[in-house]
Formats: sequence, C-alpha cells, structure tokens
Amino acid sequence: MIALIVALLLVWLVLVIVGLVVKGLFWLFVIGAILFVATAIIGWVRRRV
Repeated sequence: MIALIVALLLVWLVLVIVGLVVKGLFWLFVIGAILFVATAIIGWVRRRV
C-alpha cells in the first residue's frame, strides 16, 4: 500500500512540474497539486490508523 501511495505521489509531482514548465498547461499544475495533497493526506491518515 505504501508503494502505491509513493508511486501516485511521484506521478502527481511529475504532473505539477510539467504544468509549471509548459506555459499553456497551468490547469495541469492545479490538478496535479490537488491530487498530490489529497494522496498525501490519505496516505498519512491510513498510516496513522
């Protein structure tokens, strides 16, 4: 389960970086950032339980 969360975090991080680098893809940055934060919170909550 931890490996899946880490893999998702890496994918979201790549989307954020691509969204910042490519000028017309600011929406990709926003979606990637939201998904990154959501995945991190879910992983943190599941790990504590």
